[in-house]
Amino acid sequence: MLAELINPYYLQIGCFVLINIILALSVYVPLSTGQLSLASAGFMGLGAYTSALLTIHFELPILVGIIAGTLMAGLFGIIIGLPTLRLQGVYLAIVTLGFGEVIRVVFVNWESLTKGSVGISGIPHIGREILKTVKEFGFNPQNIGLQNNQFIFLSIFLLLLAIAIFLVWFFRRQSRSRVGRAYAAINLDEKAAESMGINITYYKVLAFTQGALLAGFAGSLYAHVLAYISPADFSYHRAVDILVFTIFGGSEVIWGPVFGAIFLTFLPEVLRFISEYRYMIYGLMIIILMAVRPQGLIDVNLINWIKSKVSKRGVKHGSSSGKSM
Repeated sequence: MLAELINPYYLQIGCFVLINIILALSVYVPLSTGQLSLASAGFMGLGAYTSALLTIHFELPILVGIIAGTLMAGLFGIIIGLPTLRLQGVYLAIVTLGFGEVIRVVFVNWESLTKGSVGISGIPHIGREILKTVKEFGFNPQNIGLQNNQFIFLSIFLLLLAIAIFLVWFFRRQSRSRVGRAYAAINLDEKAAESMGINITYYKVLAFTQGALLAGFAGSLYAHVLAYISPADFSYHRAVDILVFTIFGGSEVIWGPVFGAIFLTFLPEVLRFISEYRYMIYGLMIIILMAVRPQGLIDVNLINWIKSKVSKRGVKHGSSSGKSM
């Protein structure tokens, strides 16, 4: 019965949804300080290629490769974040987009290391490593009615789900902390924030680096989930997709990017029969959204309205149960 409910295809889509949530957060975090970065695809590629090359050529564990890929992206985040501090809006977007394209071109032309446009295959697979590990401890998926491929994709999905939940929880907590309040102040008015003693340079570089770390982490996971990567996976279109997740869902609260990633990852699957028109549909959706709700589908007012409705419903149920007693 359990085997019939677990479809590897749907689980794989679920894995892509969770990776895209992490990528959407990589845009949301720097955007919370007013920095519109389009470098997420480049940082994603750095994380993916670093982890893939280390685990293939040096036979390092997947965990070590993922950590190294994440840190490599973070290092480049600091390198790019410092000289672009004075840039804002479209100028920062153009510079970061150019950085992503430079990284992609390096992947294409450095054939001796990256195998060029052909890409890298044979990357260690997270799910297969998990299956191998549990079998060494004497566990067999067939004991609970699962085939090996079902267990592989289920284990990856559960792992990514735990990671995504933790990251959403962490950045929600951060938004309510001193760091989050500094981000919000910088986003509202940099000069006013600086006059209040907030270190603008530190917090803007921190936000940019956090975004780079998230994108590199997502890229490392992506490489070990698909077991194959190529420069085409980190092109301009990927950068646009990641940006649309955040803009469509809304960048005021963390649930906006989360919703945007979920909705826009499932949408191509639902509209697979017109997949060649995907970017036209995206463009039309963004145009309509900018005209109707420029803040995105989910904003602070909507969250507060939902909370008020839930609290009122709770009060009603509480009063009705009190009367019955």
